[in-house]
Amino acid sequence: MNIGIKDVLNQIRLFFVLYIVLLCACLVIKLSFSRADIYFAVNGLNSNWADFIAPYITDLGNGWTIIILSALLVLYNYRMAFLMASTYAFTSLSVQIIKHIVGAPRPKIYFHDQLSRIHFVKGQYTDLFDSFPSGHTVTAFSTALLVVYLSKNKKWSIPLLLIAVLVGYSRMYLSEHFFEDVSAGSAVGVFFAIFWIWLMDNKKFLHNPGWKRGLLKS
Repeated sequence: MNIGIKDVLNQIRLFFVLYIVLLCACLVIKLSFSRADIYFAVNGLNSNWADFIAPYITDLGNGWTIIILSALLVLYNYRMAFLMASTYAFTSLSVQIIKHIVGAPRPKIYFHDQLSRIHFVKGQYTDLFDSFPSGHTVTAFSTALLVVYLSKNKKWSIPLLLIAVLVGYSRMYLSEHFFEDVSAGSAVGVFFAIFWIWLMDNKKFLHNPGWKRGLLKS
Protein backbone atom coordinates (compact mmCIF):
# COMPACT_ATOMS: atom_id res chain seq x y z
CA MET A 1 0.00 0.00 0.00
CA ASN A 2 1.06 3.57 -0.65
CA ILE A 3 -1.32 5.76 1.33
CA GLY A 4 -0.18 9.34 1.80
CA ILE A 5 -1.30 11.99 4.25
CA LYS A 6 -3.30 13.57 1.43
CA ASP A 7 -5.14 10.27 0.92
CA VAL A 8 -6.07 10.16 4.60
CA LEU A 9 -7.22 13.79 4.52
CA ASN A 10 -9.27 13.09 1.40
CA GLN A 11 -11.14 10.34 3.26
CA ILE A 12 -11.96 12.68 6.14
CA ARG A 13 -12.25 15.88 4.09
CA LEU A 14 -15.61 17.11 5.43
CA PHE A 15 -14.74 16.25 9.03
CA PHE A 16 -11.34 17.92 8.77
CA VAL A 17 -12.61 21.13 7.17
CA LEU A 18 -15.34 21.49 9.79
CA TYR A 19 -12.81 20.79 12.52
CA ILE A 20 -10.38 23.45 11.28
CA VAL A 21 -13.23 25.98 11.32
CA LEU A 22 -14.06 24.88 14.87
CA LEU A 23 -10.42 25.11 15.96
CA CYS A 24 -10.14 28.65 14.57
CA ALA A 25 -13.30 29.61 16.47
CA CYS A 26 -11.78 28.18 19.65
CA LEU A 27 -8.64 30.25 19.07
CA VAL A 28 -10.71 33.42 18.69
CA ILE A 29 -12.59 32.66 21.91
CA LYS A 30 -9.36 31.97 23.77
CA LEU A 31 -7.80 35.22 22.57
CA SER A 32 -10.94 37.19 23.43
CA PHE A 33 -11.62 35.96 26.95
CA SER A 34 -9.64 34.93 29.99
CA ARG A 35 -9.44 31.41 31.39
CA ALA A 36 -11.67 32.38 34.30
CA ASP A 37 -14.24 34.13 32.07
CA ILE A 38 -14.66 31.03 29.90
CA TYR A 39 -14.67 28.60 32.80
CA PHE A 40 -17.31 30.39 34.85
CA ALA A 41 -19.44 31.07 31.76
CA VAL A 42 -19.60 27.32 31.07
CA ASN A 43 -19.93 26.39 34.74
CA GLY A 44 -22.72 28.90 35.24
CA LEU A 45 -24.89 27.32 32.54
CA ASN A 46 -25.96 24.37 34.67
CA SER A 47 -29.22 22.56 35.20
CA ASN A 48 -30.54 19.34 36.68
CA TRP A 49 -30.95 17.66 33.30
CA ALA A 50 -27.43 18.66 32.24
CA ASP A 51 -26.08 17.31 35.53
CA PHE A 52 -27.78 14.00 34.75
CA ILE A 53 -26.65 13.64 31.13
CA ALA A 54 -23.12 15.11 31.26
CA PRO A 55 -21.51 12.07 32.96
CA TYR A 56 -22.95 9.77 30.27
CA ILE A 57 -21.68 12.01 27.48
CA THR A 58 -18.23 12.24 29.04
CA ASP A 59 -18.08 8.42 29.23
CA LEU A 60 -18.14 8.32 25.42
CA GLY A 61 -14.53 9.53 25.63
CA ASN A 62 -13.63 6.91 28.22
CA GLY A 63 -10.97 4.37 27.27
CA TRP A 64 -13.23 1.47 28.22
CA THR A 65 -15.77 2.63 25.64
CA ILE A 66 -13.15 2.36 22.89
CA ILE A 67 -11.90 -0.99 24.18
CA ILE A 68 -15.46 -2.37 24.02
CA LEU A 69 -15.96 -0.96 20.51
CA SER A 70 -12.67 -2.52 19.39
CA ALA A 71 -13.71 -5.87 20.85
CA LEU A 72 -17.02 -5.69 18.98
CA LEU A 73 -15.24 -4.86 15.73
CA VAL A 74 -13.10 -7.99 16.11
CA LEU A 75 -16.30 -9.92 15.42
CA TYR A 76 -16.68 -8.30 12.00
CA ASN A 77 -13.43 -6.80 10.75
CA TYR A 78 -9.92 -7.33 12.14
CA ARG A 79 -8.44 -4.35 10.26
CA MET A 80 -10.98 -1.90 11.68
CA ALA A 81 -10.58 -3.34 15.16
CA PHE A 82 -6.79 -3.07 14.97
CA LEU A 83 -6.88 0.51 13.72
CA MET A 84 -9.32 1.56 16.44
CA ALA A 85 -7.43 -0.14 19.27
CA SER A 86 -3.99 1.00 18.10
CA THR A 87 -5.14 4.58 17.41
CA TYR A 88 -6.54 4.75 20.93
CA ALA A 89 -3.35 3.29 22.40
CA PHE A 90 -1.11 5.72 20.49
CA THR A 91 -3.12 8.88 21.19
CA SER A 92 -3.78 7.88 24.81
CA LEU A 93 -0.11 7.22 25.51
CA SER A 94 0.87 10.47 23.81
CA VAL A 95 -1.57 12.56 25.82
CA GLN A 96 -0.49 10.95 29.10
CA ILE A 97 3.12 11.87 28.36
CA ILE A 98 2.12 15.47 27.63
CA LYS A 99 -0.02 15.60 30.79
CA HIS A 100 2.85 14.53 33.03
CA ILE A 101 5.32 16.89 31.36
CA VAL A 102 3.02 19.91 31.73
CA GLY A 103 1.57 18.94 35.13
CA ALA A 104 -1.15 21.58 35.02
CA PRO A 105 -3.66 21.89 37.90
CA ARG A 106 -7.33 21.20 37.28
CA PRO A 107 -10.11 23.71 38.06
CA LYS A 108 -10.70 22.47 41.61
CA ILE A 109 -7.09 23.31 42.52
CA TYR A 110 -6.72 26.37 40.26
CA PHE A 111 -9.82 28.00 41.77
CA HIS A 112 -9.32 26.60 45.28
CA ASP A 113 -10.13 30.00 46.78
CA GLN A 114 -13.38 30.32 44.79
CA LEU A 115 -14.94 26.89 45.30
CA SER A 116 -18.17 28.45 46.57
CA ARG A 117 -18.72 29.91 43.08
CA ILE A 118 -18.30 26.58 41.32
CA HIS A 119 -21.14 24.23 40.47
CA PHE A 120 -20.07 20.62 40.98
CA VAL A 121 -22.18 17.71 39.81
CA LYS A 122 -23.17 15.59 42.80
CA GLY A 123 -21.63 12.14 42.90
CA GLN A 124 -18.90 12.99 40.40
CA TYR A 125 -15.29 12.70 41.50
CA THR A 126 -13.08 15.50 40.17
CA ASP A 127 -9.35 15.05 39.60
CA LEU A 128 -6.86 17.62 40.82
CA PHE A 129 -3.83 17.46 38.51
CA ASP A 130 -2.68 16.67 34.94
CA SER A 131 -5.30 18.93 33.39
CA PHE A 132 -3.62 19.75 30.07
CA PRO A 133 -4.69 18.40 27.64
CA SER A 134 -8.01 16.60 28.08
CA GLY A 135 -7.59 12.86 27.52
CA HIS A 136 -11.31 12.19 27.07
CA THR A 137 -11.40 14.86 24.37
CA VAL A 138 -8.38 13.33 22.64
CA THR A 139 -10.12 9.96 22.57
CA ALA A 140 -13.44 11.39 21.39
CA PHE A 141 -11.92 13.31 18.46
CA SER A 142 -9.45 10.61 17.40
CA THR A 143 -12.17 7.95 17.45
CA ALA A 144 -14.65 10.14 15.58
CA LEU A 145 -12.04 10.85 12.92
CA LEU A 146 -11.15 7.17 12.56
CA VAL A 147 -14.79 6.14 12.20
CA VAL A 148 -15.21 8.74 9.45
CA TYR A 149 -12.06 7.43 7.75
CA LEU A 150 -13.38 3.87 7.80
CA SER A 151 -16.97 4.75 6.91
CA LYS A 152 -18.26 4.74 3.35
CA ASN A 153 -20.86 7.39 4.20
CA LYS A 154 -18.90 10.57 4.91
CA LYS A 155 -22.08 12.33 6.06
CA TRP A 156 -21.33 10.75 9.42
CA SER A 157 -18.70 13.49 9.74
CA ILE A 158 -21.20 16.01 11.10
CA PRO A 159 -22.87 13.94 13.87
CA LEU A 160 -19.54 12.37 14.88
CA LEU A 161 -17.87 15.77 15.15
CA LEU A 162 -20.83 17.00 17.18
CA ILE A 163 -20.53 14.05 19.57
CA ALA A 164 -16.81 14.74 20.02
CA VAL A 165 -17.56 18.40 20.75
CA LEU A 166 -20.17 17.40 23.33
CA VAL A 167 -17.63 15.13 25.05
CA GLY A 168 -15.20 18.05 25.21
CA TYR A 169 -17.89 20.36 26.55
CA SER A 170 -18.87 17.80 29.18
CA ARG A 171 -15.30 17.81 30.49
CA MET A 172 -15.60 21.54 31.14
CA TYR A 173 -19.13 21.23 32.50
CA LEU A 174 -17.97 18.61 35.00
CA SER A 175 -15.12 20.92 36.09
CA GLU A 176 -12.50 18.43 34.97
CA HIS A 177 -10.82 20.71 32.43
CA PHE A 178 -10.38 24.23 31.14
CA PHE A 179 -11.27 25.45 27.65
CA GLU A 180 -7.64 25.30 26.49
CA ASP A 181 -7.32 21.72 27.79
CA VAL A 182 -10.26 20.66 25.65
CA SER A 183 -9.15 22.66 22.60
CA ALA A 184 -5.64 21.23 22.77
CA GLY A 185 -7.07 17.76 23.36
CA SER A 186 -9.12 18.00 20.19
CA ALA A 187 -6.02 19.01 18.22
CA VAL A 188 -3.95 16.17 19.64
CA GLY A 189 -6.76 13.75 18.87
CA VAL A 190 -7.19 14.89 15.28
CA PHE A 191 -3.58 15.40 14.18
CA PHE A 192 -2.08 12.45 16.05
CA ALA A 193 -4.84 10.19 14.69
CA ILE A 194 -4.15 11.35 11.12
CA PHE A 195 -0.47 10.56 11.56
CA TRP A 196 -1.16 7.14 13.08
CA ILE A 197 -3.72 6.15 10.44
CA TRP A 198 -1.27 7.12 7.71
CA LEU A 199 1.51 5.18 9.40
CA MET A 200 -0.45 2.00 10.13
CA ASP A 201 -2.80 1.76 7.14
CA ASN A 202 0.25 1.59 4.90
CA LYS A 203 1.09 -1.79 6.40
CA LYS A 204 0.50 -4.47 3.76
CA PHE A 205 -0.76 -7.07 6.21
CA LEU A 206 -3.79 -4.93 7.11
CA HIS A 207 -5.01 -5.19 3.53
CA ASN A 208 -4.70 -8.94 3.21
CA PRO A 209 -8.09 -10.66 2.71
CA GLY A 210 -7.84 -12.33 6.12
CA TRP A 211 -7.80 -8.95 7.88
CA LYS A 212 -11.06 -7.95 6.24
CA ARG A 213 -12.83 -10.75 8.07
CA GLY A 214 -13.83 -11.12 11.70
CA LEU A 215 -14.70 -13.87 14.13
CA LEU A 216 -18.27 -13.96 12.81
CA LYS A 217 -17.30 -13.31 9.18
CA SER A 218 -15.10 -16.03 7.73
